[in-house]
Amino acid sequence: MQTRNPFIDDLTKVANGAMGALTGMKDEVEARFRDQIAKILDGMDIPRRDEFDAVKAMAAKAREENEELRKQIAELQARLAGPSDPQA
Repeated sequence: MQTRNPFIDDLTKVANGAMGALTGMKDEVEARFRDQIAKILDGMDIPRRDEFDAVKAMAAKAREENEELRKQIAELQARLAGPSDPQA
């Protein structure tokens, strides 16, 4: 868009160029930031989501099995103790 004032036209061009440069700088900073975060995360021993879910499922199953074993142990202990005879 051209105006009758060349000074305004030049300012518009400079502003557009500056915005383009700032956008390019922003994109470069974001890319470097993502790279740094990726390097940091690669250095950490963080499990993937599917690994976490698998371990979580195994833990839930182990808790259920432990509860069953507790019940069985309680029943066996009751049998070993024998019937309680209050008259004896």
